[in-house]
Amino acid sequence: MTEYQVTCITKPHPESRYEHITHVGNSQGNWRRTREAVIRRIESGQDTFVVVDRNTGKRALIGVRHDTGKAPYLQTHADGYWNDNLLALPQCGALPVIE
Repeated sequence: MTEYQVTCITKPHPESRYEHITHVGNSQGNWRRTREAVIRRIESGQDTFVVVDRNTGKRALIGVRHDTGKAPYLQTHADGYWNDNLLALPQCGALPVIE
């Protein structure tokens, strides 16, 4: 199992708190993956994805949420709680998309 550190996200309208993230990526690694590809990799147990707080070094695992009536989406989970660490990340820009 490979672990990927996520340092950026892509949303159609960056300021909206209600839109799904469409891609996650790593600007230093020069990659982005679609939300769907990341969900498949997490749910299959193939890979893990994490966000690391720059100030504390604390890691938050990215998980898949399945809320009734909504498409599956990505959210971080740390210390027993779902949180919004992903939404605090900067936009990825034009990084290449890999599967």
